[in-house]
Amino acid sequence: MGKGFRGTVTDHPNFDANSDAEALYNAMKGFGSDKEAILDLVTSRNNAQRQEIRSAYKSLYGKDLIADLKYELTGKFERLIASLMLPPAYHDAKEIKDAIKGAGTDEKCLIEILASRTNEQIHSLVEAYKDAYGRDVEQDVIGDTSGHFKKMLIVLLQGTREEDGVVHADLVEEDAQALYAAGEEQWGTDEAIFIMLLGNRSVTHLQLVFDEYQKITEKSIEDSIKSELSGDFERLMLAVVQCIRSRAMFFARRLYKSMKGLGTADNTLIRIMISRSEIDMLDIRECFRLRYDKSLHNMIEDDTSGEYKRTLLKLCGGDDDVAGEFFPEAAQIAYKMWEISAMSKVQLRGTVHPYAEFDPGSDAQDLRKAMKGFGTDEDTIIDIIARRSNDQRQVIRQAFKSLLGRDLMADLKSELSKNLCRLILGLMMTPPEFDAKMMRKAMEGAGTDEHALIEILVTRSNQDIQAMCEAYQEAYKKSLEDAIHSDTSGHFCRILVSLAPRITNITDQDCVSSLFQALGDACNADSDEMMDKFMSILCTRSFPHLRRVFQEFVRCTNKDIELIIKKEMSGDVKNVMLAIVRSVKNQPSYFADRLYKAMKVHPHSLLSN
Repeated sequence: MGKGFRGTVTDHPNFDANSDAEALYNAMKGFGSDKEAILDLVTSRNNAQRQEIRSAYKSLYGKDLIADLKYELTGKFERLIASLMLPPAYHDAKEIKDAIKGAGTDEKCLIEILASRTNEQIHSLVEAYKDAYGRDVEQDVIGDTSGHFKKMLIVLLQGTREEDGVVHADLVEEDAQALYAAGEEQWGTDEAIFIMLLGNRSVTHLQLVFDEYQKITEKSIEDSIKSELSGDFERLMLAVVQCIRSRAMFFARRLYKSMKGLGTADNTLIRIMISRSEIDMLDIRECFRLRYDKSLHNMIEDDTSGEYKRTLLKLCGGDDDVAGEFFPEAAQIAYKMWEISAMSKVQLRGTVHPYAEFDPGSDAQDLRKAMKGFGTDEDTIIDIIARRSNDQRQVIRQAFKSLLGRDLMADLKSELSKNLCRLILGLMMTPPEFDAKMMRKAMEGAGTDEHALIEILVTRSNQDIQAMCEAYQEAYKKSLEDAIHSDTSGHFCRILVSLAPRITNITDQDCVSSLFQALGDACNADSDEMMDKFMSILCTRSFPHLRRVFQEFVRCTNKDIELIIKKEMSGDVKNVMLAIVRSVKNQPSYFADRLYKAMKVHPHSLLSN
C-alpha cells in the first residue's frame, strides 16, 4: 500500500475558524450567495477544521451552518457542500440511514460502506448512527435485509477483522483449501465458510490466501464467487475481495460506474469523493487511470457541470493524464494484475454448443421451407443457425446442396437483407473463411478499416492465421501478405505482416529478464530503434511469455507499458501496439471493449461493412 498521507485535502495553514465562519456568513448574506467563495473555502479546509468552523459559526451568529448552507444552496451542489461539513462517521451514518429508509433499499451503498471501512471507522459509524438517530444500526440493517447478505453485513458491522499485518502462516493453505471445499469442490456452496473467513481474517492474511487459492484451483477467488454465489450476497463478497486486494482500485471502479453511460449516480460520486479525499484519493486517481485509460479529473470534467463540478475537481486535486509513472499503490496493483494474468488459465466459455439432437437433413429442409413462397420466416432461420455449432452448420450446407441441389449461402443472401443477411452469412462461413472475408472487407474500396485488421491479426493464434491465409488465397487468388503490403505502409504494415507466427514456447526467467531490459532500453532510444525493438518482442513472443515480461517491466521501471506506447507512438502503430498489450493482459476484456465501442460509437458496426 502507499505510504504516508495519500489524500488531496489537507489542513489549511494559518487557519482561523472565526475568520472562516465570518467569510461564510458574508458569502450567504443578502440577495443570492457567493457560491465560488463557499466552495473555495470549504474544499481548502480539512474535515477537522470544518468542524471548528461549524462551532465558531454557531458561537458568532447563533445559527447552524449546515442549515444555512442547505437554505442558500440548491441541488447536487448543496448536497455536496452540506455533506462535506459532516464529520466522516456521521456522513457514513447518514448514508446508511438513507440507504435503508423508505420502501426500497440501496444495497450498493450498504455494500460499498461496510465492505471498505476499517474497524475503527465501523466503530465510529455505529456510535454516530446511535447519536444521530437514537437507533441501533445493526437492528436497522437486520430489519431491512435478509439471508446470507444480511449475515455478512452483520459480521462486517462488528468491526472485528484482524488488524493488517496479522498473518497466520500455518493457516494460509488451510483457509484456501477451506474456501475451495466450500465452493468449487462440492455441489452447492457452504456460504458460512466464505462469511467466516472473508469477514474476519486480516487483509494481509487474505491476500496470501487468495494467491494460494489461485494456485490450487487455477482460477481467481473472484471467478469462484461469481460461479458459486448470486445476487446481493455475491456483490457484497466481490466488494470485500476487491477491497482486500486494493481499496483504491475498488473505489476507482465505483467512481467509473457512477459516471459511465447515460446519467450520473451522484450520491455515489459525492460519497466517495468526500470519504476518500483525506485518505487515499491520490491512489484512487492513479488506479482509475491505470484501469480506464483516462484520468478521474477528465471524467468528472466531462460528466458534471457548474459549481458542483468545480467542487468535485477541488476534491480530486489534479489531472493524472500528464503523469508518466505510477504512484506506489498503482505500481503494486499493476504488477499484481500482470501476475494474476500470468498465473490464470483462461477458460474460454462460448455460448454456442453442438446441438444435441442434430439432424442436418431435417435442418436443411426446414431452412428451405422458411425461404419458400411469399416472405421469409426469419425466426426459424435464426433459431436453427444460432443453435448449431459452426461444424454443424457446415454439415447443413452440404446437406442442403445434396438434398435440394441448391447453394444455401446464395439462397440466404437472396432472401435476407441488410445486417441480418450479413450476420447469418457470417455464421454460415467457417472461421477461416469469415476472417478472410473480414480482412478483405477491411482493405477493399477507398479506405482501410485499420481497427478490423488489428483486431483479427492481434487476437488469432498461429493456427488461426495460417488457416485464414489459406482461405484468403483460395477465395481471392492473392496472398493475404501481398494484400496487406498493397493496402498499408510503413511501420504499421511491418507490424501486421510480422504478427504470425509467434514463438509458442514459454522461455526461462533469464530470457524474461533480458526482454524487459530490452524494452526499458528501447524507451530511451530514437523512434526507429524503439519501434524495431518493440516489434521484435511484442509481435513474436507468446502471450504467456509477454505477460511475464510486462510484469517484470512494471516491477523494475515503475512505468506503465501502455502509457509509454500512448506517449511515444501515434496513429495505427499506437493502436496495434495497445491492442497487443491489452489482448495479452486479458483477451475477453479486449473484445468486451471492442463490442462496447462498436455499439456506443457506431451502433451498426458489430459486423464490418
